[in-house]
Order: sequence, then C-alpha cells, then structure tokens
Amino acid sequence: MAELSARGRFGSRTVESTGRLPRGFIAAGILLGVGLGGFIDGIVLHQMLQWHRMLTATGHHPMDTVGGLETNTLWDGIFHAFAWSATAVGLYALWESAPVHRRGWGVALFGLILVGWALFNLTEGIVDHHILTIHHVRDDVAEPLPWDLGFLAVSVGILAAGWALARRGAQLGREQTA
Repeated sequence: MAELSARGRFGSRTVESTGRLPRGFIAAGILLGVGLGGFIDGIVLHQMLQWHRMLTATGHHPMDTVGGLETNTLWDGIFHAFAWSATAVGLYALWESAPVHRRGWGVALFGLILVGWALFNLTEGIVDHHILTIHHVRDDVAEPLPWDLGFLAVSVGILAAGWALARRGAQLGREQTA
C-alpha cells in the first residue's frame, strides 16, 4: 500500500497501512486532555461549586478572608494559564501531526483526550491532595479523604474508558486498510 508522509515538529505524519496512530497524534490528544481536564477542574470545582481553591488546605490562605481569596485567586489564575498552555500546545501538536483523515481516528482522539484528562486528575489528585495537601476535592467538609479517594477512583475509570476508546479508534483504522 502507498504511504503518505510529511514531517512536522511533533513527529512524522506518515500514514502506514497498519493504521497505527502516530506518536505526535497521541501526544496531541493527551495534551488536549490535560488542558481541558484542568479547565474542567478549575471551572467546576474552583469556581462553580467553590469546593476549593489552589491553596485552601494549607491553613495560610483561607477562602473566607480578603487576603486569602486574593492569594488563592492568583494561584487559580496561574493554574488556568497552565491549562490554557497545555490546550494550546495540544492543538498545535494536533495540527502538526494530524495524518490524512482515517476512519476511527476521531474516536481515538476522543479516547486520548480522556486519557490526558485522567492523567491530569491523577497527577493533580496525588500531588496536591495527598503529597502537598495544598487543597482537597472538598475543603468545605470535615473529612475530605473520601472525596479525594473518590476523585482518584473516577479518574482511573476515565483513564480506562479513554484507553479503550483510543484502542478501538486505532482498530477501526486498521480495519479500513485491511
């Protein structure tokens, strides 16, 4: 079978007869998931539900003082800048690595975005909630540990679903070439 090829910053855009996803395409999906997952966390947990801010569990920056709110708002903004940057780099990586459209790759991309979201949640949950203890999923409850563990459990489920979708999308691409 013929091979289509081009070279971008995030790797080859080669479309092989195997239907495998290019590494740059995988990286793009995961980066998009990290960025979009960060936005979901910041928008839903920080702003809409107001369960926590970046530094609320430290005891030095409470949400119920002006100074604490100012410091937490600054760090929430830094957090959102990170999420925006990951999303922007993910879009650029997708643009640079996107192969010729193949059946199933939209499914694979959605799966990879879920993988990135789950990796963000697991990293943020383990580091911020358990290692640094700078905040918890719920800083407004007496016992935050069940919420933190539930957050990790849901994230593992998202990771599994994303991985399954990414594999299914790649399989659809292979079936197209068969």
